[in-house]
Amino acid sequence: MRVLGVDPGLTRCGVGVVEGVAGRPLTMIGVGVVRTPADADLGHRLVAIEQGIEQWLDEHRPEFVAVERVFSQHNVSTVMGTAQASAVALLCASRRGIPVALHTPSEVKAAVTGSGRADKAQVGAMVTRLLRLSAPPKPADAADALALAICHIWRAPAQNRLQQAVALHASKGRTA
Repeated sequence: MRVLGVDPGLTRCGVGVVEGVAGRPLTMIGVGVVRTPADADLGHRLVAIEQGIEQWLDEHRPEFVAVERVFSQHNVSTVMGTAQASAVALLCASRRGIPVALHTPSEVKAAVTGSGRADKAQVGAMVTRLLRLSAPPKPADAADALALAICHIWRAPAQNRLQQAVALHASKGRTA
């Protein structure tokens, strides 16, 4: 399974591609950041993020895209920018028919470190260890994107089984 993780942001949108299956060593295929200038017009920034994500999709051909689910923060303008960048990632993947999964920050932290309250340094250290890298990816947005991809690879099989069980239960309920 090849997954593009996207840590959305207007100034720095982290992107990382991981390949592998749950229970086996994972491989980092690529990692980076799509950057936009803070003083640029919002529309131009969103177009730049779209172009950056499209390049990653063209180059790495992921089977899935995992995006950080936007959650409420104290700074509304930060939430808005994150949500807008997230929507661009969802749009790019959906336009190509690539399935998209949303994962909360605490879900990703718990999957990668064992604690939903882990800090950025802990996430970076575990990503480095899990992918057998020589150093944590910089900036933290890039490490977070890899963590999203890892989380999806590890959680997708269980989520698929759960969805199949729910669908089976629902279909039995309609025929009874």
